[in-house]
Amino acid sequence: MSSDQLDDIEDLDDIEDAVDQADVPEIDEGRYLYCIVRADAGDTLETTGVDGEPVSVVVEDGIGAVVHECDGIYDSADLTEIRRWLVRHQVVVDEAGEAFGTPIPFQFDTILQSDDDGVREWLRSESDMLERALSGLADHWEYRVEVVETDPISDDALIERDERLSELDDRIGDSEEGTAFLLEKKFEQRLTELRAARRESITADLQDRLDEHAREVHSLERSPSASLSDEMADEADAGSDGETLSRLTLLAHEDDEGAIGSVLDDVAAHDGLEVRFTGPWPPYTFAPELGGDDESAGAQAQS
Repeated sequence: MSSDQLDDIEDLDDIEDAVDQADVPEIDEGRYLYCIVRADAGDTLETTGVDGEPVSVVVEDGIGAVVHECDGIYDSADLTEIRRWLVRHQVVVDEAGEAFGTPIPFQFDTILQSDDDGVREWLRSESDMLERALSGLADHWEYRVEVVETDPISDDALIERDERLSELDDRIGDSEEGTAFLLEKKFEQRLTELRAARRESITADLQDRLDEHAREVHSLERSPSASLSDEMADEADAGSDGETLSRLTLLAHEDDEGAIGSVLDDVAAHDGLEVRFTGPWPPYTFAPELGGDDESAGAQAQS
């Protein structure tokens, strides 16, 4: 079971602002939606959901919605409580994936204002789209890769390798204060360009190698804004030093996990490089967005 990947969840401060600004609807009877899975009538999921609510699986023609009964959205000014809800939402999606195969997740706090019969009606009305999504992602999972340089290359090493940088370094030492100041700015700019080019080269090479075994590979920001998933990943990596060279997310068939691992082993064999490989996770980044502003589904999303 994982709690590391919830990459569609925004910064917790942004969530708080969204909740404060939203028109909170009144819900007489609703179903909180976690994900869509392949399921048969009578299938169950033995787990508890957000706020300890019992979870059920509502099935229509082989497609199941993992839900719990609710009478309102999850709205709180307590960020610790919101964080707890987000984690529990993800845990349910993860457990659904373990039980039924690759799930199609909903955003946090997506609620259908109806009962189980209304969920079945929605499943019928959206069956073509849901069928395509489930078939397209069947047995595919999301993986995360981070390449860290545990001993970042020094300025001196870059000076030795780059003629332009070496020239600027020599001129700085021979110049008067005003000229030296301007040259130092050029020197720092050149250093930044070289380091960026090196990161881009390493990332591009890794992406090319992973493309052979993954359906999709995307680069992530090296220093993303704080989010729940990143906070939890940081906790898992606590105490590790170094500079992140690249962060990638990939969608791959479960049978290709070993081949992907072999590529990453080759990268990790280079002195000074460390590779962090996590997954498989439900395909949060690659699944079609369900809920959100889809008024036809009668859903109210807060995320």
